[in-house]
Amino acid sequence: MPLDAGTLVYINYTAKIKDVEKVIEVTVEDEAKKLGVHDPAQRYEPRLVAIGEGWVLKGLDEALMTADVGEKISVEVAPEKGFGQRDPSKVNMIALRKFGKKASELRIGDEIEIDNKIGIVRFVGSGRAQIDFNHRLAGKTLLYEVEVVKKLETDREKIVALIKRRIFIEEEKIDFTIEDDNIKIQLPRDLYLVEGIQIIKRAISNDLFKFIKVISKVYFIELYESKKPFEQTEPEEEKTTQEE
Repeated sequence: MPLDAGTLVYINYTAKIKDVEKVIEVTVEDEAKKLGVHDPAQRYEPRLVAIGEGWVLKGLDEALMTADVGEKISVEVAPEKGFGQRDPSKVNMIALRKFGKKASELRIGDEIEIDNKIGIVRFVGSGRAQIDFNHRLAGKTLLYEVEVVKKLETDREKIVALIKRRIFIEEEKIDFTIEDDNIKIQLPRDLYLVEGIQIIKRAISNDLFKFIKVISKVYFIELYESKKPFEQTEPEEEKTTQEE
């Protein structure tokens, strides 16, 4: 059966640039090794996707709506439904002085952030740098080999997946309880001071409200315990006085 909009699924895929057959993303480690693009620093695992929610490129999203669990499909994504066509107006010449101390470090092909935008250095010279603010894959047609690995059915499966989507955590360390319309989540202590943790918790909450219909309140619990052993003291005997 085709997958309904809003369905949570895990998918594995290999993505390439058409014509040049350049691999741009792989979710299966053995496949990455086979294709010669394995990166030891990368996590290889199925990707969580909410069908029809724009979590993947539009062309891939539309194709997943017609797929079924366990099915392998080939998808061609044109620029219009991928990263868009190249826009010449997004290629700008910028004075090197605007880059400050980083100006001397600029190299063609570098990715750099300026004015809150990410661009690619295309040229450096004559006191200026040409920065391309188009996405690296703009104008490219992409090819996907995709397998729908699993459809998430239970609330527990969905909650674990939605938490892991926002923060790197081993599944066995995810501790939560559901009581009526409340969910209480206790994250490991080593995550308490992660940069942006408050924003992450808000994002997890929004995902839970959207995909777990019975949830109306989310509590994040931080637990601190004393390292000292608990010592129980004997209560003092009650002193009484006797009137003479």
